[in-house]
Amino acid sequence: MKYKCLVWDHDDTTVNSTATIHHPAFLEFLKVYYPDRTCSLEEYFLKNFSPGFIEMCREEYGMTDEQLDLEVQFWLDYVKNHIPVAYPGIREIMVRQKAEGGKVCVISHSMKYNILRDFKANGLPEPDLVYGWEEPPEHRKPNAWPMEQLLEKFSLQPSEVLMIDDLKPGYDMAREVGVDFAAVGWSNDIPEIESFMRSNCRYYFKTVEELAAFVQ
Repeated sequence: MKYKCLVWDHDDTTVNSTATIHHPAFLEFLKVYYPDRTCSLEEYFLKNFSPGFIEMCREEYGMTDEQLDLEVQFWLDYVKNHIPVAYPGIREIMVRQKAEGGKVCVISHSMKYNILRDFKANGLPEPDLVYGWEEPPEHRKPNAWPMEQLLEKFSLQPSEVLMIDDLKPGYDMAREVGVDFAAVGWSNDIPEIESFMRSNCRYYFKTVEELAAFVQ
């Protein structure tokens, strides 16, 4: 076991959700509240990568706090009836990690109850700890708080943990705490995102198989 704890992002790292759920939900929201606007899947990926979803809503669409609350509720209502599919090979990595006595945790921008639902629906082992969107903004990645809490709870050193994520907020959080970061690129083929990740991250994996070989 290379790392005592694997910390997974959820969307587009563990499950294929942006293209199948989150982006379609955002398009439906725009149809109702911003009928003169649209957002391509590539643009959605890029804006979530940097500056982040909330910043995109404020800067690109001029949303107020009240409008953001409305968007989040619209998204939550949509997600209730849509379950994403885990990428092939993810389950095997998690099962092996747990079988060897390691931890499997999640730090995500999805809600904790949706993450647990998705894990169960996809036959993934129950995570040892989850920090999701229900945390206050100052406790969500890229803030270091969730990773610091995880290290303290399990008495782990940063060197014993690997953060696995497809976007920049996870990278920023891991870098601040000194945790190894594995950038993964199996959810999209957007050159700007892949270029940044390959240039700035020590590890980059384009396939689940490559990650599995690294952590075994």
